[in-house]
Amino acid sequence: MATRLAVVGGGRMGEALVGGLLARRWAEPGEVSIVEARAGRRDELEARFPGVTVVEAPPRAEGVVVAVKPGDVGAACGEIAAAGADRVLSIAAGVPLATLEAALGPLPVVRAMPNTPALVGAGAAAIAAGARAGEDDLVWAEQVLGAVGDVVRVPEALLDAVTGLSGSGPAYVFLIAEALIDAGVVVGLPHDVSRRLALQTLLGAARLLTETGDDPQHLRAGVTSPGGTTAAGLRVLEAGRLRSVLVEAVAAATERSRELGRGA
Repeated sequence: MATRLAVVGGGRMGEALVGGLLARRWAEPGEVSIVEARAGRRDELEARFPGVTVVEAPPRAEGVVVAVKPGDVGAACGEIAAAGADRVLSIAAGVPLATLEAALGPLPVVRAMPNTPALVGAGAAAIAAGARAGEDDLVWAEQVLGAVGDVVRVPEALLDAVTGLSGSGPAYVFLIAEALIDAGVVVGLPHDVSRRLALQTLLGAARLLTETGDDPQHLRAGVTSPGGTTAAGLRVLEAGRLRSVLVEAVAAATERSRELGRGA
């Protein structure tokens, strides 16, 4: 009998997906398999997920998630095709649908670009359908990735832009967090206090945006009094081209994603 879901690749993202799906009771432990080549890592996953089958080679599965490094995708897809599956979701960075479909044969394939906040259930992912993938396959992919965050649908041609924005985006935010923490120290705060305040400020601002649905410009105006402290700080950020630099960063990451995709 086929397992309901096989996650090929027991790294951090594969582990996060399994944890999210089990927490949401999308599947029972006995319906899930994790495929992992490293014996030591298999032991860790068995301890983390009692009841989940952890194996070295892919089993026959209703759905398979490819969560291996890009260089291992070809071999993994060959094993998946040999074992059999009803549908495949790939979260391997930069590997195009054409490459996946060539390796998997007639199987429906959905390609995704998630990001690392999925590790704490707060990811942002985009999915694109392959030539043989239908609505049922996309809904299934949304359910799987929805266990660890938000999911949107885009054409594959936009996945490079998704990579530049949300795929690489956490690193931009981490850099901003570093800078805010350092800035607090520069103006006299102890490091631990500065870190606590900076991180809560980032978290609170993000929640305010998502939970109110307000436009960022409107929320920014609401805390910016003429001639006040916030206006003074924003004036420096605008003079330093923060807005333009972020646009340039997303554009550079998008172009690099295109370059890597052409070589995949």
